[in-house]
Formats: sequence, structure tokens, C-alpha cells
Amino acid sequence: MFLMKDKKILLVDDEPQLLKMVETIFRKDGFSNIYTASSCREAMEKLINHKPDIAVLDVMLPDGDGFSLINEFKRHYEIPVLFLTARGEAEDRLLGLGLGADDYIVKPFLPRELTLRLNAILKRTYASSARPTQPIIHLDCCTIDLGKAEVIKNNEKFYLTAKEHTILAVLYENVNKIVTIDTLCQRAWQEDSYGYENTLMVHIRHIREKIEENPSNPKSLVTVKGLGYTLLIKSR
Repeated sequence: MFLMKDKKILLVDDEPQLLKMVETIFRKDGFSNIYTASSCREAMEKLINHKPDIAVLDVMLPDGDGFSLINEFKRHYEIPVLFLTARGEAEDRLLGLGLGADDYIVKPFLPRELTLRLNAILKRTYASSARPTQPIIHLDCCTIDLGKAEVIKNNEKFYLTAKEHTILAVLYENVNKIVTIDTLCQRAWQEDSYGYENTLMVHIRHIREKIEENPSNPKSLVTVKGLGYTLLIKSR
């Protein structure tokens, strides 16, 4: 069994009582490597110094916001992100997911739901490293190593987010075939496509930026209008 409880968690929230409560919830669930921050500046310091495996972010912070912070995270390296915030409007949720967050929970929340969702993200993100056969995908202008969640294009290395990895893995399982929007949403969010179609499109765009020579004119990850997407590979 692949153990997840040794993973490092970064909690970012400017409410000391809530920060302590969430830390206690995770410790009771078996996690011990937990770091906390109450500002964007402190969060970046913890990210660089401790290299956490997952981050739980509030949106409203004293020196910025979680939406900007997730972009700063990506400039250093990719880790899965779960938003935990009082900002419950649909636009905020879609923005957070569209920026690459793996999940979005609105306060107040159930402690058990929080731990279940965090553990699900960790399993989706890291359990694959316990499996020895992760494919290397050769496309027209890049190589994708799903085992390392890396893309090599024009001698540059790009890292896949957890959601991008999941979407590409599903597409590769059905290479040269149409994968419906419903199927991709079900695999990525364990939900049907309602409310996730625009978010999926954002993730597809980000993937194309990493794997295509010209993301506006994709050759490998193509849209099948009204149905879904296809990953085209000339030979396997």
C-alpha cells in the first residue's frame, strides 16, 4: 500500500483559530509534516524552504490573494492545491479551478469532507509513482513522461499539474479515439460535466501550451466539436 501520511502539507490562512483547527484535523487524520502560513509572503517562504507536497489555500489574505498565490507557486514548481475559503460564488470557484486548483471547498466545511478530499487529491497525484509502468508519450513536438509528470519541448522542461496529468492519462488510455467531455470531467473531478465544462477547457488550453508548437492550432490534442477531445499519436 502506498503511504500518503508522510506527505508535507502547507496551510495558508490569515485566521489563526481556523489555521490551528485545520492543522488539528489533519494531524488527527495521521499527517505530521504540516507547515502553516498567514500571508502570501510567508507562504512563498515555506514553499521554497520546505517544498510541500500539497497546499491548502485561503483566497483572502492580508498581502494578496490565493488566486495570485497559486500562480506564484507555479513559477517555482507544481504542487496540487486545494482552496479552502469563504468565497463561495460560482465565479470564484470556476476561477480557482481554472487556475489549476485540484479542488475548492467553501467555509464552513465538514472536517471529514476536508480530509477525504485532501486524501483523494494526494492519491490521484502521487499514487502513480507506486506503479512501475507509466508511459512515455512521443508527440510531434514534445515528449511527455507521465511517470514524472514532465513535458520536454524544444529542450525546455514543463511540469504537469495533477489535473493536467489526469486528463492526459485518460486521453492516452484512449489514444486516437474521442474522449467525451463527460468522461474527462468524471475522471478529473468525480463529477459529471455540469459546471466543469469551462474549467476543463481552461485545463486543455494549459496542456496545449505545454505540448503543442502552436497552441492556437493544435496538432496533437484536438477538439472534436460537440463531443470532446482526442490525443493523436501517429505510432505507439
